[in-house]
Amino acid sequence: MTPDTGLTDPRRLLGEKISTPRVYVVKAGDSLSKIAGELLGDADRWKEIFEANKAQIKDPNVLNVGQELTIPDK
Repeated sequence: MTPDTGLTDPRRLLGEKISTPRVYVVKAGDSLSKIAGELLGDADRWKEIFEANKAQIKDPNVLNVGQELTIPDK
């Protein structure tokens, strides 16, 4: 992250959306579809979470408690 210089981010001037990725910490009993339903409003969007976290999720049916997942925008 760059320091706040008080200047407007040039991406804003171009109308680009600036967002900070959301992070979700996996709890016991979680699944990608459950997380997608709660955070994205649709359990069928679990594949988006999987795609955003492919580097750390080898099997979409196996999540580790405490694992930090990046959650895509709604």
